[in-house]
Amino acid sequence: MATINLSDEEKKLLSQKLQKYMERELDIELGQFDAEFLLEFFSENMGSHFYNRGLLDAHAIFDLKMDDIKEALYEAEMPTSILR
Repeated sequence: MATINLSDEEKKLLSQKLQKYMERELDIELGQFDAEFLLEFFSENMGSHFYNRGLLDAHAIFDLKMDDIKEALYEAEMPTSILR
């Protein structure tokens, strides 16, 4: 899998969220540089787990939609004298 690349805007937003969380929940003041460093750690070491979960969720949705399409095609079938 390729590295998860975040835009500068995404990194800034996520770093700010991480800073706020650390302050609120753990009473730890985290600087911008440290927050970006921690975000990079999470991304490199845990990001693939979240990515894979997203793929599994997308796969499940795809399977459901394919079942709907198969059903619609079956219903669209016209009667013939040939038996299957």
